[in-house]
Amino acid sequence: MEREPKRIREGYLVKKGSMFNTWKPMWVVLLDDGIEFYKKKIDNSPKGMIPLKGSSIHSPCQDFGKRMFIFKLTTAKQQDHFFQAAYLEERDAWVRDIKKAIQCIEGGQRFARKSTRKSIRLPETINLSALYLSMKDSDKGIKELKLEKDKKVFNHCFTGSCVIDWLVSSNAIRNRKEGLMLASSLLNEGYLQPAGDTSKSAAEGLADTPFLDLPDAYYYFADSGFFCEGNSSDDDVILKEEFRGTVVKQGCLLKQGHRRKNWKVRKFVLREDPAYLHYYDPAGGEDPLGAIHLRGSVVTAVEDIPDAKKHDVDTNLFEIITANEVHYFLQAATPVERTEWIKAIQVVSRTGK
Repeated sequence: MEREPKRIREGYLVKKGSMFNTWKPMWVVLLDDGIEFYKKKIDNSPKGMIPLKGSSIHSPCQDFGKRMFIFKLTTAKQQDHFFQAAYLEERDAWVRDIKKAIQCIEGGQRFARKSTRKSIRLPETINLSALYLSMKDSDKGIKELKLEKDKKVFNHCFTGSCVIDWLVSSNAIRNRKEGLMLASSLLNEGYLQPAGDTSKSAAEGLADTPFLDLPDAYYYFADSGFFCEGNSSDDDVILKEEFRGTVVKQGCLLKQGHRRKNWKVRKFVLREDPAYLHYYDPAGGEDPLGAIHLRGSVVTAVEDIPDAKKHDVDTNLFEIITANEVHYFLQAATPVERTEWIKAIQVVSRTGK
């Protein structure tokens, strides 16, 4: 009797359509012999299945410009499938497990996880997420400045030379050449963003390296309050302040709409100081669809809400009630994930401004 394929990993990913150039969130299940993807988590039959035997995986995949955290799976029949994760560590975890599953198929072995390094692209001593947090440290990190160039004022920026100087002084690298490679990785993964024509041209491949070690090449942190004067108003400044906080947690959840009460997959980013939970269309778009100010809010697990059963989303639910008494209903994929989100939001709502 044939055994059931083992479920290795499952969760929301954004998948590119095979026939049309559209990206849609899917519930993806990694088995030890293939990948199944479903339109909804509660669906009984998958929308499609990708066999892993003879397949290869490529990460990072930079075929789609500004889209970040993409990996490509090429089947034995040379069919390409593209998936987008919500953040770097999530992408690396999927890539690591898919690679291991392919290797097990080739070697005739059963899948068994081993403790491995999160990042597969950099040396053992480098962790991009930790490095990014150090770079943003208000005391010892890179100072965000108000820079002027070509009659424009760039707020919350820093130069390429400042980045390399900081990497050298913090002993993260041995020389400026290594610093250029590391800064390019931070740029490629979206932690740093180019500001101004000089750095943007290099990032688009019009220079020898994507990152420039120059005093007139400007960059900013991806979740900073960057804006260029001349194209921004006072309202923009207030809006950008929402993004100044440190990212505490991120990932995909189901969210109930306020008007139609339907449920859609959204990418959520939780920030502290100021305390905000922004949500985005996971299939694209750099601007958030909405923001929940968490200061003074209450978050609790709930077992039942109106119309939930009609949409088959009656498990792993939780509710956020803001200080202005606006109610948000969300669904996590598992009980553990729900608990993690509730705890993280509770801490941020108490400590963030």
